[in-house]
Amino acid sequence: MKIHVALEDPAGADAQALVAELSAVLEALTGATGQASFDPDDVRVARAGFALARDARGRALGCGALRSMTDDCAELKRMFARPGTAGVGTALLRFLEDQAAGWGYACLRLSTRRVNQRAVAFYLRHGYRPIEGYGRYAGSDASQCFEKRIAG
Repeated sequence: MKIHVALEDPAGADAQALVAELSAVLEALTGATGQASFDPDDVRVARAGFALARDARGRALGCGALRSMTDDCAELKRMFARPGTAGVGTALLRFLEDQAAGWGYACLRLSTRRVNQRAVAFYLRHGYRPIEGYGRYAGSDASQCFEKRIAG
């Protein structure tokens, strides 16, 4: 399957549908939607963005976001690939890593719930290493934080 990834407005209909699907999946898996830790305005500024993955027919398959944390580190948010869309998560992650490097970031961080073993395995498989909790995730037993050096 050919996958095209591009930055889009998080307020668009496809973006909203994917974020709603992600929230429902997370709520079923973890008991929380994750919406409290993401503000779409955070990706409407310089060196940040919201990406959508689409198939050759233009159907939305997945999403992900980057927001700035520090001058040299960005955070991945709202990563989601619809079930049955092999390769979409990897395509999104590569796109966002390339965007982050192009914007001058040297590292990416993220947090996911430990119970979300599929996500934990995905990030480990793609070179992310576990780190101590940061920001709102510091001291949380439920969260697993990761970091990956992408430049420098």
